[in-house]
This record gives sequence, C-alpha cells and structure tokens, in this order.
Amino acid sequence: MWVKLGALRPKLPRGRSRPTRTMQVLPLLAVRARVQLGMPLPFSVRSADKTLLLAAGQMLRDEGQFDELFERGAVVELEELKAAFGADDPLFAPRRHAEAKAIAAAVLPQRWAECTARVAAALAPEAAQRLPALALASRNLALLVQRSANLAMSQIVRPEAAGQAHYGITHAMNAAIACLVTARTLGWREDEQQRALHAALTMNLSIIDLQGRLAHQVSPLTAMQRQLIDEHPLRSAEMLEADGVDDGAWLAAVREHHETPEGKGYPNRCAPGSELSQLLRFADIYTALMSRRATRAAMSTHDAAREIYALAEGNPLCQALIKSFGVFPPGCFVRLASDEVGVVTGNGDKAYHPRVAVLALSDGQARRTPVWRDTAHEAHRIVALLSESAMPIRVSAQALASAIDGNPG
Repeated sequence: MWVKLGALRPKLPRGRSRPTRTMQVLPLLAVRARVQLGMPLPFSVRSADKTLLLAAGQMLRDEGQFDELFERGAVVELEELKAAFGADDPLFAPRRHAEAKAIAAAVLPQRWAECTARVAAALAPEAAQRLPALALASRNLALLVQRSANLAMSQIVRPEAAGQAHYGITHAMNAAIACLVTARTLGWREDEQQRALHAALTMNLSIIDLQGRLAHQVSPLTAMQRQLIDEHPLRSAEMLEADGVDDGAWLAAVREHHETPEGKGYPNRCAPGSELSQLLRFADIYTALMSRRATRAAMSTHDAAREIYALAEGNPLCQALIKSFGVFPPGCFVRLASDEVGVVTGNGDKAYHPRVAVLALSDGQARRTPVWRDTAHEAHRIVALLSESAMPIRVSAQALASAIDGNPG
C-alpha cells in the first residue's frame, strides 16, 4: 500500500531543529529512466529541502507516485547516484561540463602537472588500488580535455612541455588525449570515449618502466627487452584483469593494439577486432613520433602526420585523428609572412589556416599581450614551423596556456 509522503518525514524531539545538510543533488526527473516501478530504488529520494522521503531499497509502484514526488520538487543525492551507477556514467556529463568550465585559465598548467602525477600513481607497476587511482586520473584528464581540447593537444606537439617527466607516463597521457579528441571528432558515445581513454592509458601498462629507460638508451635492444615489448599487449591485459577490469572491449583493445589489418603485427599476427584497437595503434604511433628519444629528435607535426597517413592507407580512423589535430596542431610555434612569431591556438576554417596568437613582433620583441591572427589572410600566412629553441623569446607555461585558452576563434 502506498504510504503518504508526509508520513515518511522523520519526527524530531521537541526543541530540536532539523539539521541542514550540505549535499549536491539532481532533480528526480533527471534520473526518471533509472527508476523501475515495482523494483527497489538504488538511491534515496529527498524533498526539495533535502529531507529524506524514500530510503534506498523502497519502491515506487506506479506513475502516480512518481508524479507526486516530482510535484514536490524531489531530488536525489549526487554521491548516491555515483555510488549506484559509477562516476563515469553519462548521467553526469552536464555536471562534468560545468566543472570543466569552472577551471580558471591561470591554474591550467598546475592542473596538468597534478594530472600527470595522478596518471603516474595509477600506472605504477605495483599500484595496490589501481582501478580507483585510474578512475581518478582518467576523470581529471577528461576534464582537462573538455576544458580545452586545444591546450590538451598542445601537450603532445610540444616535446618540451613534458620536461623531465617519465616518458612512459607522458606517452600514456599523450595517446589518451589523441584517442579522446579523435573519439569526439568521430561522434562516439560518452561511454565509448571513456573506454578509449582507459584503454590508451593502460595499453602499455606492463612496460611503463621499460619505456622510461628506453627513451634514454642508445644501445640496441637486448633479447629480454625485445621479448618484453613483444609480449606487452598480452601482459598488460593480464595485469588489468588481475586488478579487476572486466570490460571485454577494453581488454581486447589492449591485447590487439599492435595488430595490423594484414596480420603482420604482434603478438598474435591477427587482424584487430575493433575500431578501438585500430585507434589505439594510430594514436600510439602518432604521439610516439612526436616524442624525442636519445637516438633521434622528435618528428615535426607535419612529418608525423604524413608518416601515419601513409601507414594507415586511408583508414578513416587515422583520417579522423589527423583532422582532430589539423595540419598545424595547437601548440606549434610558427613564423608568419609578417615576420611575427606565435603559437597555433586552434583550427581555422581550413586545415592550412589555423588561428595563431602572436607572441613576438617582427623585431623579436615580446608583445605584452597576444594578438590573434587569421592565417587565411596573405599578410599573416604561415611561412615556417619553429622549434621552441628557435623562438626569439622564452614563453612561460602560464603564458602559453593563456594564449591557447584565449583563442577567440
């Protein structure tokens, strides 16, 4: 029998006021699709003043009961929803968007440094609580990409941005950024985007430390190092399974991210079974090409795009990756026909005409504040890509973040 809602309001001893709780809530209507009539509620329901009306486990038996709750402005607690459905559930996308917008430009470099530390903790070989650490790291990375995808891409195309950070960690982050922005370009669902992010972060889990050593190694690979590399897709998936990952698509993508359509990859020399497997492979190679090693310099964005395009032979996933970054990805330093120099802040109307924030005048003097140029205009066309060492001025991480984040285009 339906109990009147007022009867569920707890009584308090005389003289005591009802405590005010600080909690984040969503309207009950926002989770209507998650309420199954006649089944136990996975969360509690509260009145507009956050007083408990229905405890988790109680049931709504018909639409009339739901309508009565809705008319009273019923809400549900955000933390209970996350516990019931997981923090990555698409239900929370609007809140994540608001949270991303709230990150001030001035703290973006600090937030990227903190995110790197979280990724390092999640990928540590002996991480005791890998899945919670990975959930925290991926959530922070996704927020930063949502806050400014252009600034996220600039982390990849500027090798100097990594500083002295462990190569295995920065490569995992770079590949994850590339996968996430490409998944967004392709219009993948949010759960598919999250899976791509998780798979990219963890595809090299078993060789994270080895990657760091190899970045500084000038001698040829040893037999043991070659074996570890050949086996790492399988070993990484095994580690994830041992840590509790049960997402078959995530695990399969990790196992297959070095397989090729013609069956010449490794470890099983079979064709990759999913689009995600292929996207991981392209992101892995593309971002690695733009990272320096002890034995070679970082490849330019142009050369990296050409190489991955030739390798992919027209694969639409690779084309989407290249489209996401553009011919001149955000973060590239360029010289204009006006002899001004600046940094690419985002794509323009055409691939060869990005927006550029001018940081130095033609005489090499730094501008006090950036001015944005449309490189579609002949007077401001791009005439050269510049390395950071070729810049006439030194630009701080904060100044670059401000210029890229402030892109008016």
